[in-house]
Amino acid sequence: MLKEKFTYKPLERVNIKGSRHYQTPDGQPLPSVTTVLDALKDKTAIFEWRKRVGNEEADRIMRLATGIGTQVHLHLEKYILEEDRPNGSNLIHQMARELSEIVIEQGLSKVDEVWGTEVPLYYPGLYAGTTDCVGVWNGKPAIIDFKTSRKPKKREWIDDYFLQGAAYALAHNEMFETKIENIAIFMCSGDCQWQLFESSAEEFPYWSTQWALRLEKFYRL
Repeated sequence: MLKEKFTYKPLERVNIKGSRHYQTPDGQPLPSVTTVLDALKDKTAIFEWRKRVGNEEADRIMRLATGIGTQVHLHLEKYILEEDRPNGSNLIHQMARELSEIVIEQGLSKVDEVWGTEVPLYYPGLYAGTTDCVGVWNGKPAIIDFKTSRKPKKREWIDDYFLQGAAYALAHNEMFETKIENIAIFMCSGDCQWQLFESSAEEFPYWSTQWALRLEKFYRL
C-alpha cells in the first residue's frame, strides 16, 4: 500500500542530557517533538497515580503499556511495507496483534495513499522527529498517528497529540513544499475499543500556533 512520493532520508537519534535529539544533515542536533512536549507537560496526575498504586505496580503497568505500544507500531509498519509481521505467544504479542488488527481494519485499510511510515522529519534549526505515517486520508494529505491507550480517551484530553501532528505537518511542508493541514489519530485501547480523532485544515492554524508557543517556551527554559 506504500506509494513512495518523496525521498525520506534517515536521521540519527542521539541522546543529550537524557533527552532524545536527532542529528540533522547540517550537523546540528535538534530536540525531538516528544522531548519538547514532555519537558512542558504537567505530570501532577502521573505522580498522584504512582502514589496511589505504588511504584512497583506503576512500573509494571508502564512496561506492559510500552511493550504493547511498541509492538503495535511494529505490526502497523510491517503491514504498510507488506512485510512479515511479528509472531509471539506472550501477553504483549497477543494483545499487540489484536489491537493492530483493529487499527488496520478500522483505519489503515481506509487510507487512500501511504507516502511513508516511520518518516524522519525536521524543521531546520528548531526540532525533529519521526511520524508514524504520512499519506492521504479522506482525500486529503494528512499526518496519521497511531496510539494505544489503557482506556478510551476524550478529545479534550489529547491536545498533545494534535500538537505533535501539527509539528510533523509543518516540518514536512518545510522540507517537501507540501501543504499538509489534516491530522488523523488512530487509537485503540486495551479493551479493544477503536477511536478516531481528526483535526481539519480549518483547525490547523490553531494547532500550529499552539505548537509554536510551546516550542518558544521550551527554548526559553
